[in-house]
Amino acid sequence: MIKAARLLILSASLALAGLSTPALADNSRYAAFVVEENTGVVLHSRRSEAERYPASLTKMMTLYMLFSALEAGDIGLNDQIRVSANAANASPSRLGLRAGDTITAENAIRALVVKSANDVAIAVGERLGGGESRFGELMTTRAAELGLTSTQFRNASGLPNSRQTTTARDMARLAIALHRDFPQYFDYFNETSFTWDGRTYRNHNTLVGRVPGVDGLKTGYIRASGFNVVVSAERGDHRLVTVIMGGPSAAARDAHAEELIEAAFATLEQREDTRLFAALSSPRINPVRQQDLIARDVAALHLNEPTEMGSANQPPPLQVVLADEDDMRVAPLAPARDPIAATQSRSEPSLIHGAWAVQVGAYNTADAAHDRLAEVAIFSGALLEAQPAARAVTISGDRLWRARFEALTEDQARLACRDLSARDHPCFAVAPGR
Repeated sequence: MIKAARLLILSASLALAGLSTPALADNSRYAAFVVEENTGVVLHSRRSEAERYPASLTKMMTLYMLFSALEAGDIGLNDQIRVSANAANASPSRLGLRAGDTITAENAIRALVVKSANDVAIAVGERLGGGESRFGELMTTRAAELGLTSTQFRNASGLPNSRQTTTARDMARLAIALHRDFPQYFDYFNETSFTWDGRTYRNHNTLVGRVPGVDGLKTGYIRASGFNVVVSAERGDHRLVTVIMGGPSAAARDAHAEELIEAAFATLEQREDTRLFAALSSPRINPVRQQDLIARDVAALHLNEPTEMGSANQPPPLQVVLADEDDMRVAPLAPARDPIAATQSRSEPSLIHGAWAVQVGAYNTADAAHDRLAEVAIFSGALLEAQPAARAVTISGDRLWRARFEALTEDQARLACRDLSARDHPCFAVAPGR
């Protein structure tokens, strides 16, 4: 039975804001980000651009550099990496290597993934960069090339350094790059244990092998960062990367990561059901006809001043953010109803006298209007306080629903349209009473 679920603006049916326990939400170090790797759809974002300390998430970049060297032939999996006195004196967590010891590149990979060994990370940095400081510079340069625009590396291990900073979004980008560029090595992240010198170490990422679909990547902790984790997970055609930073404990971090993973997969499944239901049950409108309706609706407003318009040949792929703001409160979904009846009886918020609005399209169902609002809401910070609504209107005998963000000031409305137009999303600012 296909679920008659609908994507709601900034919630997409799951109240992820409620998933953040007070210990996480009230923690100034907390940040989270969930993205579908295959499509780039952002499913959850909270303080994802805020500066954070990566701690041992740094080792994902160290591994990226090691994988690159393996591919270039600069080092082989069986080649020995020598341990310096500097590496041997690293703070825990470490493998316990002594100055003059060697470890193969392949065992170094396992030690970094499973044990998060700082002595091994330093040894790798010295082997590939000629010194850990120089290796940090190389890491930062390569990270920028990968799109990690807010990340600086100063060492290979993630040990405390006030200038070694990143963001949750950048760590997600790095995780995606590791899987995309080095699928042949990605299985190392899925290993649950590593044996060295007669001792077996368990993977710090306890989600691997326990949560269905989880196949890596990395945890991290220093006192300044709190408990961090980057998790990759795949189910069916969907592949997620989930980042949690600043957890109060490893257990709380892992529980929260699991909540976000389950919620995100459920939302993606629901979105597929919604699309299939719409394809079977709802009247369709082609992109050209849709743009005609938008143009007609603009003309019907009889605006006496220039409007701010963007242009797009067709709507972009669906993008949804689940619970982006700390103070967001999402109401639970009502029981599923007949979709046509729901479109006809949907209750919209009351108009606020004297407020401006932003219109992003006109559609032949209220659900389509709300879906459009969900698509574009993430592209302008000016819409954070806006009130989404689908307003019914009859134009030339056609019943349409205007997709609008309301309860804005004039400056907010015009700024939102500038932001949306810059991304080729149709938009115009609507003065009060229009």
